Amino acid sequence: MDALTKRLTDLGLENIALFSVPLSVALVFFGLAKSRRRRTTKLNGPPSKSYMFGVGGELFSAPEVGVIYKNWAKQYGPVFSIPLIMGSKVVILCDPKAIAHHYSKDTFTYHQLPSLKIVNAMHFGHNLLTVEGETHKRQRRALSSAFSVAAIRNLTPVFYDSAYMVKAAWDSLFQNSSDDTVIIEVQQWMDRVSLDSIGTGGFSHDFGSLKGEISPIAEAFESFGAVKPSVPIMLAFLLSSVFPVLAKIPNKRHEALRKVSTSVASIADDLLESARLESATDKSIIGALIRSENASSRIRIWYGASKTPQTTLTSLPAQNLLIGAGYETTAISLTWALIELSRKPEIQAKLRDELAASSREDPSYEQLTNGLPYLDAVACETLRLHPALPETTRVAEEDDVIPLTSPIYNADGELVDSIFIAKGTKVRVPIQCLNTAEISWGDNSKDFSPERWLEQGASKQRAAEIQGYRHLLSFADGPRTCLGRQFALTEFKAVLSVLIRNFSFEFPDGPTTKIESHRSVLVRPKVAGQEGPKVPLIVRRVE
Repeated sequence: MDALTKRLTDLGLENIALFSVPLSVALVFFGLAKSRRRRTTKLNGPPSKSYMFGVGGELFSAPEVGVIYKNWAKQYGPVFSIPLIMGSKVVILCDPKAIAHHYSKDTFTYHQLPSLKIVNAMHFGHNLLTVEGETHKRQRRALSSAFSVAAIRNLTPVFYDSAYMVKAAWDSLFQNSSDDTVIIEVQQWMDRVSLDSIGTGGFSHDFGSLKGEISPIAEAFESFGAVKPSVPIMLAFLLSSVFPVLAKIPNKRHEALRKVSTSVASIADDLLESARLESATDKSIIGALIRSENASSRIRIWYGASKTPQTTLTSLPAQNLLIGAGYETTAISLTWALIELSRKPEIQAKLRDELAASSREDPSYEQLTNGLPYLDAVACETLRLHPALPETTRVAEEDDVIPLTSPIYNADGELVDSIFIAKGTKVRVPIQCLNTAEISWGDNSKDFSPERWLEQGASKQRAAEIQGYRHLLSFADGPRTCLGRQFALTEFKAVLSVLIRNFSFEFPDGPTTKIESHRSVLVRPKVAGQEGPKVPLIVRRVE
């Protein structure tokens, strides 16, 4: 019995088969309707561990899902399929040429899962997270000016202001310390710095979380992380991949997400009105969008009508997008950076030396981008090992042929140099697996080693076969590559540079402290034994 089935049984759903029978019948009729169409190439892959969940239980309970995909790729080749719920299958791409082709057709040939689009639309509106094809292309073009190099350069002081507020708050904690050390739960502070940076840099609004003010948005995200998946939630989530309508069933997680969108909506009109009044001088993302909106009425047509005559749709969806896509991702990346630097104090010291040698002042945007190679290496290595999104899954909206880097044997023993993807087939790219593949990153691919970004070698040449930012897929690729990438990178580097110049970090129980996963909106790190996603570190001031 697989782990997920056992979990469901332990929780009292012994008669789960009763639920599967009518769904199985529906799937049979659905399969018959498609039987006359050409089918997806039969691929090798792991056997199903249960008809109800396939290998879903193994993936769901895995501490590092990338390791499982990596082992399967070694056994079954760079392109394989895995059985999931009720006999459904997903094609897994670990082949560079196949991945590049797949991502190049994102939003057109390949769409997000219907269940995911339903949830995102319910809580974050119809923005880049949910729309597809030409609509996605137009919306992205409309937003792109707000994320230009000039725009992010202007926002760099915002990131430093947030970082220095953290420094001031931490400095005050040392007043009551007898040995000039304090233990600080750093993930909570990274949440605060990320939220306030998005508030000010995104739409000129101070959430005040670094000042100790309680933010409804932060509370909403925390409440989501506190929700423990119940049997009905787990079952509905799994079945929604086959029956998307189940994604609409009310549950505690939907309620927590609703709180997030409600919190944003409650301040939206005030933010937009303020940004419009100051649009000529406002350097925020929303300010830039409003200036662009004023310059081109076509944007109003692209986004449609709004709730009030004063509010166009470059507003609410954009704000929801910034909060939904930007808050947790940067906070998690900063937390992981502090974890890895605490594990390896010699790397932390080397980074501190580079920052101290560069200038006594805060690095400029240009320095953060190109002038601090070791800081850049630490950022890239953090993103490589700990992508905020460990995988992406899409469904083919039309038939497609995916080319391969090298021929593979299909399930019938035939050597093929491409695979046919039938309409309706789900395709997944296991980002974490690819970011840590030995063939691309060497035998030490699981190690946190910023030096790899400063060296040339055979493994670096293999890594170059993967497209994406710095040959990583942490920001995905293609039309859906993360629009706020430079915003996130600049914030990450600015905040980390201030923290490392002024403080040192270590684990209370030493560098071998075990780190576990905590499921929130995204998967967060936590120190083993802590209640919730907490990462307490010993912090010392650096003179």
